[in-house]
Amino acid sequence: MIMETTIQKSLRENKGTRWLALILASLSIFGAYFFNYALSPVKPLLESVLGWNSSDFGTYTSAYGWLNVFAFMLIISGIILDKLGIRKTGLGATIVMFIGTAINYWAVVSHFPEGSKIFGLKAQVFWSAVGFALFGVGTEAIGITISKAVVKWFKGKEMALAMGMQMAIARLGTLLALAISLPLARDFNVQAPILLALILMLLGIISFIYYSVLDKRLDASEKDLIIKSPEDEFRIKDIKYIITNRGFWYIALLCVLFYSAVFPFLFYATDLMINKYHVEPGLAGLIPSLLPFGTIILTPLFGGIYDYKGKGATIMVIGSLILILVHGVLMLPFLKAWWIAAAMVIILGIGFSLVPSAMWPSVPKIIPEKQLGTAYAVIFWIQNIGLLAVPLLLGYVLDKTNPDVAPNKYAIKTAIETAYKKTLASYNFNKKEFNTLIEKGTAAGIDFVVKYATYEAASNVNIEQIKNEIASNLINKLQQVNIPANDKKAIEKLAIQIAKDTIYQVATKYKLNLRYDYFYDMLIFFTLSLLSLIFALLLKREDRIKGYGLELPNKDFKMQAQKENKQPEA
Repeated sequence: MIMETTIQKSLRENKGTRWLALILASLSIFGAYFFNYALSPVKPLLESVLGWNSSDFGTYTSAYGWLNVFAFMLIISGIILDKLGIRKTGLGATIVMFIGTAINYWAVVSHFPEGSKIFGLKAQVFWSAVGFALFGVGTEAIGITISKAVVKWFKGKEMALAMGMQMAIARLGTLLALAISLPLARDFNVQAPILLALILMLLGIISFIYYSVLDKRLDASEKDLIIKSPEDEFRIKDIKYIITNRGFWYIALLCVLFYSAVFPFLFYATDLMINKYHVEPGLAGLIPSLLPFGTIILTPLFGGIYDYKGKGATIMVIGSLILILVHGVLMLPFLKAWWIAAAMVIILGIGFSLVPSAMWPSVPKIIPEKQLGTAYAVIFWIQNIGLLAVPLLLGYVLDKTNPDVAPNKYAIKTAIETAYKKTLASYNFNKKEFNTLIEKGTAAGIDFVVKYATYEAASNVNIEQIKNEIASNLINKLQQVNIPANDKKAIEKLAIQIAKDTIYQVATKYKLNLRYDYFYDMLIFFTLSLLSLIFALLLKREDRIKGYGLELPNKDFKMQAQKENKQPEA
């Protein structure tokens, strides 16, 4: 039996202090949520400027889970957390996130030799993925660390509300990434969003150091107030109690299916808005950003409802039903109005607020606190399998069902580069200015075609002929320009406008395919949504059989005390 005595003088009894601790801990992961989606809206530029395709993008996004899944780093992180505690694990995790982001930044700013590959991947994609994989280790480690920190500070109090607030603060980073990354990349360069992420990551390290000061004070305030027996300490054999618990597996599988239908969707959502709904690229990221905006408000609200009213299992069922509705509507090929997409994203935000607000606070009702670090780690590990596999599948399917889009975009980029090199040498652009000009000219032309062209794309076009025609037309038009050689701004503006007009004319003439069809990817999301509902219903049934209390309010003290002193049933 766990022997524990708590009195009112613990630091966590101070409401202001425990909420300050929550804010500091949440800010440490704010930058991670930003960087996780920093390149998602930039996908069109990665294709047209860097020569990536959808499979490259899918490989990059899936790399987040490489080390977490195959090297079991998430499981190891959970064991480290239960052994070393919140402060050491969290600080190490924030530093690892910073290092991973720095590697990614280096990879994107570097120019690798044309055609160079590592393990079958383009060199730039490989090193970007390595950085993202290392970043993923740190992010998942800090995620389970903060989850355990919230339980530590808010056990028996406003725990679901606190978890909702923690997610809301972190998702401000997602909102910011989806809203500003593409405008940043278009106004400056492709690397700009990653540089901002690097700065935010450094601020996260500082924030967690301040949190650690409060956490140490909490331990000091409870040093003489809590007596624990040896049974209170985590032991490796305790993993058996976790993996043999059916309720735990239902919640873990619900987690991976639900999150795999949301997070990878956000990776591709901006591109979906541009290609299917013809949204202006500079504004396309604002529609997906409505999802985290909604969760920022609603997740704490639904968490508060769970704290005081209960119905956690029911909340998860309702959230899964909403997911089915949203992906079902977005999948329909004949619905192409942008306001329908915006409405569905808002509704998806409601569903995405419901499930996490109930799911994460439900874990401590199934698993004792001493095993929470490992339990969260196993859940996150299973989640990472989905976050690894689903983006890979999405990118593969998108390329296979749209085989000519990415090559066509890159061909346009090389045509512009050829034309600019032959005509703009006298304007003395440095290498960085010249590359930025190519980026802007390419993006402007492709964006204009994707948004306004109404033709049905042709198949089996002669891309070399088209590339040569674009280059020759550009050269002819630019050679007729009479602008003083020292007026870089004027020639830049004119060069971009000529590129846009030329690309539109040639693409329309040959009916060049530059637009992705997302139907089959949306079908994947719809299938994941259906499966998540099945496991939400199974979890609700298991709760009714085993009496975990998922339908009871979190602030029911008697229920909480009972669960804290109970081993999970095998």
